[in-house]
Amino acid sequence: MKRPIDIPPFLVMEILERAQELERQGLNIIHLEVGEPDFPTPDCIKEAAIKALREEKTHYSASIGILPLREAICESYFSRYGVNISPDRIVVTSGTSPGFLLSLSSFLEEGDEVVLPNPHYACYPQFINYVGGAPAFVSVREETGFEIEPESVRRRVGPKTKAILINSPANPTGHVIPGEVIGQLTSIGPMIISDEIYHGLVYEGKAHTVLEYTDDAFVLNGFSKLYSMTGWRLGYIITPPKYQRLIQKMQQNFFIAANTFVQWAGIAALKDAQPDVDRMVACFNERRKLILRRIQEIGFKVAKEPTGAFYVLANAKQHTNDSLAFAFEVLENAHVGITPGIDFGSNAEGFVRFSYANSLDNIEEGMRRLETFLAAKVTG
Repeated sequence: MKRPIDIPPFLVMEILERAQELERQGLNIIHLEVGEPDFPTPDCIKEAAIKALREEKTHYSASIGILPLREAICESYFSRYGVNISPDRIVVTSGTSPGFLLSLSSFLEEGDEVVLPNPHYACYPQFINYVGGAPAFVSVREETGFEIEPESVRRRVGPKTKAILINSPANPTGHVIPGEVIGQLTSIGPMIISDEIYHGLVYEGKAHTVLEYTDDAFVLNGFSKLYSMTGWRLGYIITPPKYQRLIQKMQQNFFIAANTFVQWAGIAALKDAQPDVDRMVACFNERRKLILRRIQEIGFKVAKEPTGAFYVLANAKQHTNDSLAFAFEVLENAHVGITPGIDFGSNAEGFVRFSYANSLDNIEEGMRRLETFLAAKVTG
């Protein structure tokens, strides 16, 4: 197993931290790099947290989380997808990242493979490597919107393959995997790990949970993206029944439990915040349409428009073959933060990711600056 010192940096954070340095110097930076909603957390959620604090709900909860929250999660999955889940299968975590570590640690042994697409969320390989597994990459094609293809996965699966990792709606591509494709992936054999953190952020069509097709899957989800609760650190795992007790014991030992008062706020998110969510989703869709139009006008290519999350992975090969150097060049000269495609795997080199989790005005200004920068680069 590689030592933690060998973990590569998360490049979007490198860009963000340099952007913050420039801001401290008095420069105005347009942030199109970081995947964080710019909306405030809905009032009903904040009020629930304050109420929980006033009621002294500040002590340890059960390690797997308070029962009312786990029941609310089950109700949410039933109302959205028609799937029945027992609250006992849910383990509430301090964000989805601990959930990934717990899930992978429960079944991976040294050298076991996890198949995942290339490109992929930047941190996935680090999670897999950290617990002793081996990422096994499958290329996905730009012209399909970077959709993972079951036949490619089937060919990549081998004797050491223990899981297939999917993410829909996806970071960095914004692609939503059709239900029939998810169903085909579940038939290949290895367990599915489904990252569903962007569920609810879909602008055309519908997202499907893997639980519509199998119970032998880990589902990772949380509150950060849909409810604008990134700093609250609240997520959950829906475990296959046979792994629930093991994950519960690991949670007890490694993390104790998620913050109790934040769990009560999570109930309010699921039960009361839908009107706020609807407004945010409508606004994201406006931003999506704007940024798609503008980035293509200024020379980036998008073969298939994304319909979920709040990202566009755009082809920048007419501008650069070194996406990291290009992202820093844009930041230093145009004062716009974008994410280098290489952060998401070798097949995303020559691409850049735009996040439209920013206001329409800021997106317009960012595009104006970027257009000016690219024009000067050509004439220079």
